[in-house]
Amino acid sequence: MRQDDKTMPDRIWLQHYPAGVPADIDADRYPSIPGLLDEIVGKYGGRPAFHNLGRTLSYAELDKLSRDFATFLQGLPGMAKGERVAIMSPNLLQYPVALFGILRAGMIVVNVNPLYTPKELEHQLQDSGARAIVVVENFAATLQQVWRKTALQHLITTQVGDLLPIPKRWIVNFVVRTVKKMVPAWRLDGSLTFLEALARGAAARFTPVAIAASDLAFLQYTGGTTGVSKGAMLSHRNLLANLEQTGVWISGSFEAGREIVIAPLPMYHIFCLTSTLSFMTWGSLSVLISNPRDLPALVAELGRWKWSVLSGVNTLFNGLLHTPGFDALDFSSLKVVIGGGAAVQRAVAEKWKQVTGCYITEAYGLTEASPGVSASPLDTPWNGMIGLPFSSTEVTLRNEDFAALPPWTGDDDVEKHTGEICVRGPQVMLGYWGKPAETAAVMRDGWLTTGDIGHMNQDGYITITDRKKDMILVSGFNVYPSEIEGVLASHPGVLECGAIGVPDARTGEAVKVVIVRKDPQLSSEEVIRHCKAQLAAYKTPRQIEFRDALPKSPIGKILRRELR
Repeated sequence: MRQDDKTMPDRIWLQHYPAGVPADIDADRYPSIPGLLDEIVGKYGGRPAFHNLGRTLSYAELDKLSRDFATFLQGLPGMAKGERVAIMSPNLLQYPVALFGILRAGMIVVNVNPLYTPKELEHQLQDSGARAIVVVENFAATLQQVWRKTALQHLITTQVGDLLPIPKRWIVNFVVRTVKKMVPAWRLDGSLTFLEALARGAAARFTPVAIAASDLAFLQYTGGTTGVSKGAMLSHRNLLANLEQTGVWISGSFEAGREIVIAPLPMYHIFCLTSTLSFMTWGSLSVLISNPRDLPALVAELGRWKWSVLSGVNTLFNGLLHTPGFDALDFSSLKVVIGGGAAVQRAVAEKWKQVTGCYITEAYGLTEASPGVSASPLDTPWNGMIGLPFSSTEVTLRNEDFAALPPWTGDDDVEKHTGEICVRGPQVMLGYWGKPAETAAVMRDGWLTTGDIGHMNQDGYITITDRKKDMILVSGFNVYPSEIEGVLASHPGVLECGAIGVPDARTGEAVKVVIVRKDPQLSSEEVIRHCKAQLAAYKTPRQIEFRDALPKSPIGKILRRELR
């Protein structure tokens, strides 16, 4: 930890760390992510690594296939160390094979949301300068519209079932394309299939690449919920540090080579990506869920495994709790449930504990921090906080003058201690790709300014109240949407909700809520009565809208920007 900054806080949270969690981790334990993979394969080569659509890849098979793909990339014209390669895929076995192949070739992974519109895809490909892309053919029609406007030279397509054994491969691909008609017509001149790429790589010789910890591993694009998506430059060291930080926090009861991890969140999202890589260090098996929105199918998949770990977001937990059959599952092997991406609501957390017997461990992070910053200790009931900073992580709350604010002891107005959450640690990004001005705007004196508002108590526990740009200003009073959403979520007639600010001639802004009803009879009058009983008058919604669905990010975070 750095000792030369007078603004560095006393790490008051260390005295409240769970047993066995160190104050600091060794951020340089592994030289690179491929170096970590080599060690994992050496320990757990025969153990299962990833499962999807009925096939399981062992760590040894992952090692061979990713090496073949790396060799293929090395043989492509114009592809050298440092080139960017995009992956446009949901959770399929092809994803980890391509990911580790790219990294082993010394190249940089550009994760692409396969549900992007042509405009969004064009922006990310142009901004990153990606020279190659792996795309599942279900989304090739989108790529067809924009790829000639980008730097792409090499197009690798894959079908959903390509890594399944024959004849299941043929059957799955036939059903996806012909029966379910999930593949819009597409044409990408000069493209190559993923299986052809693996065959070419297997027939050639891999050339080891010297990879430094400081080398870029990912251009991880921010969700763009508050503006144009930007590429966070994450080095091998950034990711490896966060694997260590999150690993020591949650793995106290893990058994090497025995844990089964359910991965419903997309691996192209930083939350699932880092957590899945972290579980690999224990030789765990990750069950990749390709379509987590199909909750009945997800519940059926959960019923096939003695699973011990699940990462998710509030909307996923809430959806599972309302899916028939979930409460009848066997939760006896469940050890760790991690909630991130957005605040876990109290009503959801308490119902989850009641049904599964396991607490949701609430974690906080952001793309720019690889992403983990803090988490509640395991087996902690819901308390509205986001826990304690991870090992080797410093957190301060700062006012508009960037002055550090003292912890809140409960003796005065909490607003005096409420400011922007700022983070420093080995997991913090190098900056935004090609955007020095935007980088300077969020990096100050080595601190990452998160744009999130909150406070810290005298024990080091952090409470996040909202994002700067989501805050609603009613007659000069700060109103935080998450507080209103938490109150609404406690009503039995509300399935999902989002709160936003709308212009008001009298108060400047007023609160509007958009609700998906669980009870079709729920009325606006009942919503207002419920809110008035728990919220100050200026926080009570003035406008109420009922919808059939809310706009969400790929991991299920409600997009208030879209509501606005």
